[in-house]
Amino acid sequence: MNPAIQAFNQSLSLQEAKIGNFLAQYISEELPEATCKIWHAIPVWFIQDNPVVGYSSLKRGIQLLFWSGQSFEESSLEGIGKFKAAGIYFNTLEEIPQEDLRRWLQKAKTIQWDYKNIVKRRGLLERIHTEINPT
Repeated sequence: MNPAIQAFNQSLSLQEAKIGNFLAQYISEELPEATCKIWHAIPVWFIQDNPVVGYSSLKRGIQLLFWSGQSFEESSLEGIGKFKAAGIYFNTLEEIPQEDLRRWLQKAKTIQWDYKNIVKRRGLLERIHTEINPT
């Protein structure tokens, strides 16, 4: 595990750290092409320098955030902010729906909005056209 993300997880409560450790490992396994780092004080995974998924500790629990999640058309993800982000909260490891999580991560690969260039485009998001590479 990335040492910075490991340190982030160690700073959480015991229950949140269990969730964080699980998410970090699961996301890294499902998105092997992604890079991860602490970005804006939270663990975030990037595909070609574009943020796709991350998590943080908030009052409601651990929030799993997908930057383009509103375009996933998943009723269990709630819209967050004024752009295309959507997320879900977890308070226990048992609450994480692993099959849903796998599907959301697959969608994160193929459904992306260009957050990498949002400043250059003065707040306008453009859809990234991605291709699925067969494995």
